[in-house]
Amino acid sequence: MHTDTDRCLRAAQAKDARFDGWFFVAVVTTGIYCRPSCPVVAPKAENMRFHPSAASAQQAGFRACKRCRPDASPGSPQWNERADLVARAMRLIADGVVDRDGVPGLAARLGYSTRQVERQLLAELGAGPLALARAQRAQTARLLIETSALPMADIAFAAGFASVRAFNETVREVFALSPTELRQRAIRGPRASVPGALTLRLPFRAPLCPDNLFGHLAATAVPGVEEWRDGAYRRTLRLPYGPGVVSLSPRPDHIACQLSLADLRDLAGAISRCRRLLDLDADPAAVDDLLRMDLQLAPLVDKAPGRRVPGAVDAEEFAVRAVLGQQVSTAAARTHAGRLVAAHGEPVEDPAGGLTHLFPSVQALAGLDPETLAMPRTRRATLTGLVGALAEGRVALGVGSDWDEARAALGTLPGLGPWTVEVIAMRALGDPDAFVPTDLGVRRAAAELGLPATPGALTRHSTRWRPWRAYAVQYLWATDAAHAINRLPAA
Repeated sequence: MHTDTDRCLRAAQAKDARFDGWFFVAVVTTGIYCRPSCPVVAPKAENMRFHPSAASAQQAGFRACKRCRPDASPGSPQWNERADLVARAMRLIADGVVDRDGVPGLAARLGYSTRQVERQLLAELGAGPLALARAQRAQTARLLIETSALPMADIAFAAGFASVRAFNETVREVFALSPTELRQRAIRGPRASVPGALTLRLPFRAPLCPDNLFGHLAATAVPGVEEWRDGAYRRTLRLPYGPGVVSLSPRPDHIACQLSLADLRDLAGAISRCRRLLDLDADPAAVDDLLRMDLQLAPLVDKAPGRRVPGAVDAEEFAVRAVLGQQVSTAAARTHAGRLVAAHGEPVEDPAGGLTHLFPSVQALAGLDPETLAMPRTRRATLTGLVGALAEGRVALGVGSDWDEARAALGTLPGLGPWTVEVIAMRALGDPDAFVPTDLGVRRAAAELGLPATPGALTRHSTRWRPWRAYAVQYLWATDAAHAINRLPAA
């Protein structure tokens, strides 16, 4: 995108918010970089330089605009749409892998050498993994400075900096303000209503239809792990350094996010998981424009544009829940999952609500007795086979996993048919082109709309929806307006 100078120039001059996060505008006369929609008077074209990432602009010597705060723009949708090396690396960096394991740890997870990873990132993003991680640390530091009363030294280490000096230097370089000055500017901003919690605003590209997004999460909520309370979806989080609790509420121009973390080093990773859960980095204009080209789908898109694909904060958790939900109702799936949580989940404290446990890890489930599961014998075998494969590493569903390899590995497990594999690919892996032609709801909706209703014919017809078939599924499911997954719960 950033190499298409004419297109970038038009977007910047039109202040088109759809391109926020796609690229960044650096102004050579001021030394500032902005998001394309920055409200200030547009500079002359000859003074603009376009960068593919905030890290690239920072490496070139530009500081973040204090007006439009480009570091807080939605992430590039490329990392959700693609599954190549660069996209997988960006998802892992957002999850905090470089801060925890360094560049060698990142490369090991990707299955490439350190030199190959650095070369690919530099070629496409103008910055290597260390620079990209540094830009993320700066963003995390700013969030902690502005939304908490923590001492600066605590913020420095929570954000991932090796020293207070590096923290001070980076904040000054990126934001042209000292940490103290940043806090003073934000002193009138929102504060958490729950002691010890952080209150954040998660941006997205408009439009966003919250109905199926929050409706799906609330309707399938596992007791003790998830709940809908006071107009917010709340759930527990299993994070690298400890547990957390998040509350997410839809707003017209952002998602209100309240995080309570056992260890603040998990902040960046928690935000990344919440964004994946709600598909906040999607490009709804691109998705809807393509789906509207199908005359049968166009009325559904026009009725409620901006539908997102509900994701997952933990891919392994979702895979287990997908098996529990095979061939049973939503209520029965919740009951099965609730029993599993009560028996094997880790207790957590939630002073603000009714959350009691973390969903059990696959390691905790690896030793369960199948006879204790109140489900058919074949599904018990499917569940234990999946849990064993995940615990032993024979199936990898991490944030940086290869989608095709994960599908192939899941397909070898007994009891996991195409429907289960594609639902896991759609919700847990985040593949925007995952498709479930055998799903009963999809087939019924297709028949009502005059689309092919047999799996083979519908799959052939769906090629015109690529690469957004997972979004087409959301619009097809939405035809059943009476189903709870399609309704935003009452506050």
